[in-house]
Amino acid sequence: MKKPKIKLESLPPRERQVLDTLYRIGEGSVAEVLDSLADAPGYSAVRTMLNILVQKGFLKYRREKTRYLYRPAVSKDSAQKSMLKSLLDTFFVGKPTAAIAAMLNVAAPDLSDEDYREMELMIRSAKQTAPSIRHPRAGGGLES
Repeated sequence: MKKPKIKLESLPPRERQVLDTLYRIGEGSVAEVLDSLADAPGYSAVRTMLNILVQKGFLKYRREKTRYLYRPAVSKDSAQKSMLKSLLDTFFVGKPTAAIAAMLNVAAPDLSDEDYREMELMIRSAKQTAPSIRHPRAGGGLES
């Protein structure tokens, strides 16, 4: 897959909204994107933004009869990882534990016992699949 020319987080808000819409619907024509946008601008504005996103490398398109269908050029998984890394670096000094603490602080009142069990299983699974040598903690030694 071709890498976009600029970073996802640097897109203007309206272009980002159009791209997010295509991640949600998968693929769509100008009219389908327009119908899926909240407080949508006009048809020609959406068409222009789609073409700009193609030029920037965020979208691909194909022709189907008389219309063009647009889709993200980068997989949703890759885009999520890129945005999450940027979020970690920008707001949490690259520390996942700080991000998790912030999320728990915000979400804790809404989490169920099942949510906590699910997170515990994810942590156990991540520990089992991670490399056996971990970063030293403040205080010395390596974990295994």
